Amino acid sequence: MDRVLLPTLETPTLTKAELAELLFERLGLNKRESKDMVEAFFELIHGQLVEGQDVKLSGFGNFQIRRKAPRPGRNPRTGEAIPIKARNVVTFHASHKLKGVVQGDIPSAEEFE
Repeated sequence: MDRVLLPTLETPTLTKAELAELLFERLGLNKRESKDMVEAFFELIHGQLVEGQDVKLSGFGNFQIRRKAPRPGRNPRTGEAIPIKARNVVTFHASHKLKGVVQGDIPSAEEFE
């Protein structure tokens, strides 16, 4: 019996390598500079969040550290009660501008090129 391949429902992602390639193509940086710039950008964001600092990117959104309190949990298989420890989580809130561009209410910068 032949197998039918179903279309994937996975959303395409933009990788760091693809970001570096876009910097190479659009800004004329060499490939090494492009890769280093992308890595440095994410290292800066990572470092600030690890230190407990919020990261605000104007026109894009905010990354924030939120402290989640300990709470009771439950193993879904056994029903056994398991305590969940307090922890820090990263949240992201998109800016109104980003939301507007995604929804098509605000033209993106690419439409002006």
